[in-house]
Amino acid sequence: MSSAMSVSQTARQPQMISDWASCSQAQMTVMEALQALDQIVDESDPDVDFPNSFHAYQTAEEIRKVYPGLDWLQLVGLLHDVGKILSLWGEPQWCVVGDTYPVGCRFQDSIVYRDSTFSDNPDLKDPRYSSLYGMYEPNCGLDKVLMSWGHDEYLYNVLKTNGCKLPQEGLYMIRFHSFYPWHTEGDYMHLCSSKDLNMLRWVKEFNKFDLYTKCNDLPDLKELQPYYQQLIEKYCPGKLYW
Repeated sequence: MSSAMSVSQTARQPQMISDWASCSQAQMTVMEALQALDQIVDESDPDVDFPNSFHAYQTAEEIRKVYPGLDWLQLVGLLHDVGKILSLWGEPQWCVVGDTYPVGCRFQDSIVYRDSTFSDNPDLKDPRYSSLYGMYEPNCGLDKVLMSWGHDEYLYNVLKTNGCKLPQEGLYMIRFHSFYPWHTEGDYMHLCSSKDLNMLRWVKEFNKFDLYTKCNDLPDLKELQPYYQQLIEKYCPGKLYW
C-alpha cells in the first residue's frame, strides 16, 4: 500500500489496465513464472520474510492435504500470487501487492490504512465517486466493478487472455483473494450479484489456506515440481502471454 495518494484512483486504473492487459510483456510457462517468484519477498506481508515461491507451494500443499480430489484448487493455491511478477517489470511493490478494493465509489472504512492512504485522493470529494454506489448500480455484480489494480487483477487477466481452463470458482479465488474488505469484513455487499454471493464461500475457504500456511518450515520445491507440472499441463499448458 502506498503512502497518501493524491491522484484519482478511478482515473488511474484504466491506464494500469491498458498498460498490462495486452499481455505483451513476456512469453513463458507457468512454471517459469513461479520460479520468478524466487526473486520476490512481499514487503506488505508481516508473516513472511522468504520468497513468495515458498508460500505458493505451502498453500498448494495444504490444500492438497484437505482436498486431495480437487486438483484445480491445488493449482489455484500454487498460482494465486504469481501476478506479483509485475514488481520485476518495473511496477513498485505498493502497486502490486496488498489488499484490493473497488474504485469509483465510496472507500469503505475496512480498507487497511484508508484514512492515511487516501486523505488527499480527489475521489473523496468527487460526487461521481464518493457516494455509496458511486458510478455503479445496486447489485450490479463484481464483474462490472473496477477494482484497484494489483497482482490479483493482473493474474486473472493473464489466465482469461490465455484461455486457461480453471473453473469459475478458481478464477474468483485468484481475482478476489486480496479483497479483504469484502470476503473478511463484509463490505461492498451492495454491489454484489447473486453469483458473487454464491462464490463468496469459495473465496473464504481459499483465504484459510492463503493466511494460515505461512511458516518457516520451507518445502522442497524441486521435489514438488513434477506433481504440479502435471496440473499446469492440464489447466494452463505451454507458454502463456504475460
